[in-house]
Order: sequence, then structure tokens, then C-alpha cells
Amino acid sequence: MENIELIQKLSNAFGVSGDEREIAEILREEIKGDVEKIKFDAMGNLIAMKGLDKSGFKVMLNAHMDEVGLIVTFIDEKGFLSFKKVGGIDDRVLLGKRVIVGESKIKGVIGAKAIHLQKKKDEVEKTVESDTMTIDIGAKNKEEAEKFAPLGSLVAFDTKFEKLNEKYYIGKAFDDRLGCSIVANLLKYNFNFPIIALFSTQEEIGLRGVITGAYQYTPDMSITVEGTISADIPEVKEHLKCSKIGQGPVITIKDRTLITDHKLREKLIYTAKRQNIPYQFKQVIAGGTDSSKIQLTKSGVRVLTVAVPVRYIHSPVSLFYQDDYENTLKLLYEFLNSLKEEYYGTVN
Repeated sequence: MENIELIQKLSNAFGVSGDEREIAEILREEIKGDVEKIKFDAMGNLIAMKGLDKSGFKVMLNAHMDEVGLIVTFIDEKGFLSFKKVGGIDDRVLLGKRVIVGESKIKGVIGAKAIHLQKKKDEVEKTVESDTMTIDIGAKNKEEAEKFAPLGSLVAFDTKFEKLNEKYYIGKAFDDRLGCSIVANLLKYNFNFPIIALFSTQEEIGLRGVITGAYQYTPDMSITVEGTISADIPEVKEHLKCSKIGQGPVITIKDRTLITDHKLREKLIYTAKRQNIPYQFKQVIAGGTDSSKIQLTKSGVRVLTVAVPVRYIHSPVSLFYQDDYENTLKLLYEFLNSLKEEYYGTVN
């Protein structure tokens, strides 16, 4: 239950790319008693370290703090806010959604011309584009809107975390608040090597924060922990179902930005089999994670990417299954606990 409570805090918090401060503070408070050193860098990355007195190889655990959202780009005379997307969001999931705007967390709703007023056939049948939508915060005019939601204000979806039924939970930003929670939980344990936890910023707009974080504290190997696409829904063909809810942690062999380390991946699979932990492979070569930037740091880093399957990522509401989360945490703990020098060392 403690894990669910942390996920709830992280999911409900505001953390659109470029303003991850609220997420960082929750995580800092969560891990402060479990690590020896906590730092923030110029990009806003939260970097925590433990076991620094131990010799041998250094392991990085990485998860990104930011979520997709919107940014206010224009305010008209009547106080309606125009916006652009921050990160990859399908226009079709925006219309009619409740949002939170800016540091004051003003409530708003995304609107467009009502269907009753749409007369042309192409208006009714085509997807409403985000450029034609506005956010209504109930302002009387431009001046009032500017007080509460000035240009550049970031906008998050107004979605509350809740239990759907049994072990299914819904909320926003499970990509990658689930990964943040898992890394925070792993920091409670002691391993036989130094650990660097990199909670990175601005992943959703180009894997930006991780570049500076990994450069400062370059490890020998790294594991990026994510929430990834679960496309096990009726209209998706079987071979395109990237991962499936209930089938355990998702192990990446390749995505569009990297190929993970073969030796480490074999060790991870061996660990899963030995511990009877269910696992699956990411079946679609799509997307990218912070691992791709960590891998190319300085002279190179061995990397893995492991994820919790999540339905409806990058939308106002996502869904995950508790057993998938717990099995991902267990797999990574067992993997780290079994690591020996030969699994990170020099390429022969």
C-alpha cells in the first residue's frame, strides 16, 4: 500500500516538462533518509547517491519526472487561452478535458465550437485540431486571464488518481511517475556497489535533462525505468500490441533510439526466470527513452530499459495493473542484488 500512496502523490502532482519542481520535492522528501547525498543541477534534475564509499562499478537508476501537457501561447480579448502541446499528445484526447493552469493551479476546460454550430460536413466529420481549441478559465476578459494565466503558463490535465477495481488504477502521468516510484523504492535497499539515481527533467520534449545529469555522474551501467505503451485493446492487431497489461515487466531489446546491452539483458531475463517473475518484450520498435542519451555519454555506458505496461499513455487518464508494477520492482531488485563485476566490465 505504501507504493500505491507514493504513486498517488506523484500522479496527482503538477510536473509538465520544464517545471518538475513539485515532483522533485515529493521524491526528495521520500528518499532523503535512504541516500547519502542529494543534488539538483541547472536542468532541474534530482540526483541522489548512496554507497559512495564502495569500490567497483557504478550503477545508475534513471526515471523521468516530467509529463506531457500544454503551454499558453495567446490570450484573446475575451480571456480565452490558446495553447501549444508540450510533448506528444493526440488532438483527439484534448477536447472537453479539465485542466490545471499555471503556478496558481487555476481550473480550466478545453473547448471548441459546439457541434450544434457546425454546419459544414467537413467540420462535423474531421478531428478538431488543437490549434482551434482554447482553454476557458472563466475569465471575464484578457486582463483578468493574464493575472491568473500569463503567457508561458504550463498546463496539466486535471485528473485524480483512483482505484478502478481490484488491482487496476487510473490517473495521469504514469509515464513516468511509475518509474520514479520504483527507483525511489530501490533506494531503500543496500547493494554492493555505488548507486546514482537520476530523476531527470524534460524527457518528453527531447530527452534533455538526462544529458547533463549523465554527463556529471557517468555510471558504468544504467537502467532506465519507464511506463510504456500497452496497446492490448480490441482495434490493435496482435503483432502491434507493444505490451500487454498483466504480463509483467516490459524489457526493451530495441526501440527507435537504441539497442540495449545484450549481456545485461540476458542476465535480466535469467533473473526473471530464476525468480519466476513474469516478463515480456516490447514488441514494437517505437518511441525512445533516456537510455539512448545515457548510452552515448562520454566513452559509452551499458544500458537497459525496463517498463511497466500502461494503457492510454500521453492522455488525460492512463491505467496500470498493480501486479505489473510490483513485478517490475521485484525483478529490478533481484537483478541488482545478483550483479557481479563481470556483467558490466570491459568489452572483450
